[in-house]
Amino acid sequence: MFSIYHSGYGYSKVLCEDITSWFLSQFFPRHHVSVDIVHRGLKKDQVLGYCDVVGPSYRPRHFLIELQTDMSRELYIKTLFHELTHVAQWIRGDLRFRHGKMSYCQQSVEDIVYEDRGHEIEAREEEERLYLMYLNDRFGVPAGELDQFNGTRARHLL
Repeated sequence: MFSIYHSGYGYSKVLCEDITSWFLSQFFPRHHVSVDIVHRGLKKDQVLGYCDVVGPSYRPRHFLIELQTDMSRELYIKTLFHELTHVAQWIRGDLRFRHGKMSYCQQSVEDIVYEDRGHEIEAREEEERLYLMYLNDRFGVPAGELDQFNGTRARHLL
C-alpha cells in the first residue's frame, strides 16, 4: 500500500503518478510507503532533484522528492527513477544515518566526493535500467527499439 502526493508546476500529473505507482508496485508492494513529489524551480541549486526522508530516519516510510520543473519527458522519467532509487535505498536500509552521518552499506559517505558516493553511482545506473523496464512494461518497447520509440511513438504515449 502506498500514497503518492504531487504538487507544483511544469510537469505531467499523469506521468508522475504512473511512474511512481509502477515503481512502488514493482519493488515494494507490501510496504506502507508515502511519497510527496514537489515540482519547483531548482536551477539555482544546479540540480535536477532531491530525495529526503520525512520524519524519523529509522525504517523510514515517508519521503519527499523535489524535482526541477519543465524537463524533457525522458529526462523527467530518468530523474524521477533516480530519486525513487534513493527511496528504495532508504527502505532497504542501505542508505541510513549512523552516528549522525549518512552512510551507504554501512560506510560513511560524508568524506567521499558526491559523484563517487556509492548510493549516487547505484542511482545513476538504476535510472537507465528502470527507464527501459518501464517503457517495456508500459508500452512494450524493447531496448533495441528505443531510438525509434523516442522519435515517434513517445510523443503520443508519454
